[in-house]
Amino acid sequence: MPSISLSLVQTFYQLGRTGSYTAAARELNLSHPSVANHIRRLEHLLGERLVIAERGARRVELTPRGLALYELIRPEFDIMLTRLTRLMESQRPVLRIGMPQGISHDLFPGVVRKFHESRPDVELVVYERDTALAALVRQGSLDIFIAERHFGDPVVTQQLIGRYGLSLVYPRSWGPPPAEADIPEWVRGRPLILHEPGQIIRDMATDFLGRKGAVIEPLISVSSSVSIKRYVGEGLGFSILPSWSAGPEDETIIRVDLPSLTPVPIYFGTAHFLKDSETVRALFNHCQFELSGR
Repeated sequence: MPSISLSLVQTFYQLGRTGSYTAAARELNLSHPSVANHIRRLEHLLGERLVIAERGARRVELTPRGLALYELIRPEFDIMLTRLTRLMESQRPVLRIGMPQGISHDLFPGVVRKFHESRPDVELVVYERDTALAALVRQGSLDIFIAERHFGDPVVTQQLIGRYGLSLVYPRSWGPPPAEADIPEWVRGRPLILHEPGQIIRDMATDFLGRKGAVIEPLISVSSSVSIKRYVGEGLGFSILPSWSAGPEDETIIRVDLPSLTPVPIYFGTAHFLKDSETVRALFNHCQFELSGR
């Protein structure tokens, strides 16, 4: 006999337990056609009818073979589900979060401090990523992400939590700051450090710096604001960074805010099935409080 997928058996178990395709679909978070397809595939593998579904009937009946199979697997499934429930309830809650390294380094510690005052039992696992965040949530590798891009993924819920401005940053040894209108001329011939291709800040920086026809040729491109700031502090070049990346405490860097540039949005994304979770909602509120107005 061909190997039978556990998902097919689980679907059959829920159908036998509930007596309804609709109820089984709701229990399994599947569509009605998906449940029906699972049953047809299981019947094909076993070579026998398991379910009788009258057209228009709200409930289904099991054939004698289906009833025998259901009574065979029911005790094992009940025990397995009980053990899994106890195992999961005994584990410490964990939220897996993806976000750019700059946000993780400069903004998220304040969120963590406030969140753990109210949810000390929840572990936050942070993955510093800039790309493919929505896909990682869809694949089940992440629960939540914070990103500057709205992905428009139907499986992922995204909400705006704030915006931040951009600034020119350069080594203090280069002298006094230029006026914002003079920056496209001021940067000519100076070494440039940018975010890697595909990031929103890079696109905005190249558009701004190239307003007067300058050719944008970065000395180096890296993935995070944290790394760029380090290179600028070492005197290797200038860059465009989030305004919160550099402050008065940075003795080797001068920051020039760029109010003419459109503020960059920050979105909070989560798997759709977690949108009503109280823990996720608490984290969202702390993120919104900490990150809004940046």
